Amino acid sequence: MNKTSVLTTRVRNEFKCSWAIAKKDMQVYYLKPSVLMFGIMFPVFMFLSFAVGRNVPPASLIPGLMAITILFSSSSIGPAVIPTERRTKTFERLISAPISFYTILVGKTLGGLIFSAAIAVLPLVIGLAWLGTSIADPLALVIGVGLSSFSFSAMGIMFASYPTENPGDVMMMLNFVRLPLLFVSGVFIPIEAMPDWSRVVAFLSPLTYSNDLIRYGLEGSSYSSLMVDTALLIFSGALFLAVGMKLHERYRK
Repeated sequence: MNKTSVLTTRVRNEFKCSWAIAKKDMQVYYLKPSVLMFGIMFPVFMFLSFAVGRNVPPASLIPGLMAITILFSSSSIGPAVIPTERRTKTFERLISAPISFYTILVGKTLGGLIFSAAIAVLPLVIGLAWLGTSIADPLALVIGVGLSSFSFSAMGIMFASYPTENPGDVMMMLNFVRLPLLFVSGVFIPIEAMPDWSRVVAFLSPLTYSNDLIRYGLEGSSYSSLMVDTALLIFSGALFLAVGMKLHERYRK
C-alpha cells in the first residue's frame, strides 16, 4: 500500500472510533439531569424571560432561541461527560485504548455537535408550525446550525480539560463565559442598535456569527456577510478544539 492509502485507512479507522465514542455518549449521558437542565431548560427559560413582553413578531425570536439553545446544549456535553467519566474511570480506560487521544476528544466533540443540532430542530419546528416562521435559505440554515454546534461543542471540550471529577465545577466556570455572550452577541439587542464599544466586543463572540448566520437562513437578512460568519465559526471551533487538546494533554500528565 502507498502512503496515501495508508493515511486514508488510518483516518477512516480513527473516525470510526470517534463515531463509536460519540454514539456511546449519546446513549449513556444525553438524558442525564445536568444535560437536560443546562442544555435545554435553562436556555429556553432564560430566553423567554427576555422575550416575553417585547414588541416584536414571535417568528423573529426563533433565530435567537435556536442560537441560545445550540450554545448551551452543545457546550454542556463535554463538561457533563468528561468529569463524570473521570470519576467512574471510564475516561482512563479510553485513554489506555489503542487509539489516539485526539480521536477521543473528536468523538466527544462530535457527540455534542449531533446532540445540539438535534435539539435546535425543536424551536425551528415550533416556529414553522405555530409562529409563522419561514426558511429563506435552507443551506445557510444547515451550515449555521452545524458550524455553531461544532464551535460551541469544542468550547465545552476546552473547558472540560479542567482536572475535576465534578461536572458542576466546569459548568460554573463555563457560565462565566456563556452568560456574558448572550448580552453582547446581538441575540437580545440587535447589533445595529448597540453602541460602538459594544459592537467591538460583539465581533469577538462566536455567538454573534452563529445568530447572524441562522437569522439569514430563516429571514434572509444578516449583519455580516455569509462568508465572514462561516469563516469565523470554523475558526473559533478549530481554535477551541486545538486549545482544548493542548490543555487536556497538559492536565492528564
